[in-house]
Amino acid sequence: MILKQYKQHFFKELESVFDEMEIESFFFLISEHLHEIKRIDLALNPNYEILNEDVEKWNFILSELKKEKPIQYILGKTAFYGLDFFVNENTLIPRPETEELVEWILKENKEYEVKRSVLDIGTGTGCIPISIKKNRPNSTVFAIDISKGALEIARNNAKQNETDVLFIEQDILETKSLNEIKELDLKLDIIVSNPPYVRNFEKQEIKKNVLDYEPHLALFVEDTDALLFYRKIAQLAKEKLSENGQLFFEINQYLGKETIELLQALGFQNIDLKKDIYGNDRMIMATLK
Repeated sequence: MILKQYKQHFFKELESVFDEMEIESFFFLISEHLHEIKRIDLALNPNYEILNEDVEKWNFILSELKKEKPIQYILGKTAFYGLDFFVNENTLIPRPETEELVEWILKENKEYEVKRSVLDIGTGTGCIPISIKKNRPNSTVFAIDISKGALEIARNNAKQNETDVLFIEQDILETKSLNEIKELDLKLDIIVSNPPYVRNFEKQEIKKNVLDYEPHLALFVEDTDALLFYRKIAQLAKEKLSENGQLFFEINQYLGKETIELLQALGFQNIDLKKDIYGNDRMIMATLK
């Protein structure tokens, strides 16, 4: 079958679920994944043929997309900060806003050769610590997660991206002190976290492909204590950060003021709130004097 003909079928099957730009994006992600064919390649070779067994693969992916399963989970991978990452239902899909957080951390620590000790809490795919380690290779980088499944993916991602990150299984809410984690036998220059921050009543704002497939453990917090993780991590950070150590958070866009007040109450200084590319309050940096 000619791939261009299948493209027409692909668009027709999905037009009631997704807009045209999304469908086109899906189509070329799949064509590159299955055939290493990019948009320009298909334009230059409009009669490119696919085998019957390939049509079966396309049909399976199409059926999954019609259920609104995220394309990243279907293909088992995604791109983040110029690197490739494995993903599955144990991990959140890395997002552009988190790339902005990584960019901010790297800019604040822009000396390529300077050594930094970094801890990421709630690492998921490992996209934050792996990206930091890849771009600041002299840093010593650690990452914590409660999920065995997520840590397995994160370790595979570190190996694929040829980065040395130490991953630790730990329930941060049950952690009395970061000093009790034997691997963390040093002061930390940077602690970063993108913890669960979507309140349960905000589920109505969440798209079906996220709500039905991404891990709720990594997404949602109780309405009555939305800053639970921020408070706990900031408290733990106070004894573990070095002088002038930096705390970075990705935050709930509606709770910027409250998060700042929490950090101020715990003694953090130089608190900076940044908006993401969509104009939402999304990330905070604070320092410990």
